Amino acid sequence: MKMNVVMVMPEIPQNTGNIARTCAATGSKLHLIHPLGFDISEKAVKRAGLDYWNKVEIEEHDSFEKFLQKYKPEEKNMFFVTTKGKQVYSEPKYEQMEEIFLLFGRETKGLPENMLQKYLNKTIRIPMRPKLRSLNLANAVNIVLYEVLRQKEFEGLEEVSNYFN
Repeated sequence: MKMNVVMVMPEIPQNTGNIARTCAATGSKLHLIHPLGFDISEKAVKRAGLDYWNKVEIEEHDSFEKFLQKYKPEEKNMFFVTTKGKQVYSEPKYEQMEEIFLLFGRETKGLPENMLQKYLNKTIRIPMRPKLRSLNLANAVNIVLYEVLRQKEFEGLEEVSNYFN
């Protein structure tokens, strides 16, 4: 199984640092799509990711268009995570998929509206109370990513700690 977490123009370095740490812990590849709202070498990003930066595979893309040209949504198991998603994030049968891309938009605007319309059948959402804007981006990544991993029976991750044995 190959997991890909895609951050489309993220703005807050602490969120990206936390997401990078999650990617390191789960063996997921992190894609960062420019423009970023911060310098990737900023202390805040590294502090949020602690010493995990060297343990995560990161691929940077100059633009969303270039990312979509390289990894074609029509050919990939690609999911656009948005509050406007057509289905709940737990509905797709991820366990049947070999490689998965989870796309998340910037903190203030989400994913581009034209992309959500174009790939409406590939949109997923996290249920929440009405009239609330959204969850924290790093929390949303964790919720969706760990559902995919749960459906795949946490393949490749440590199952039981021997700490007390």
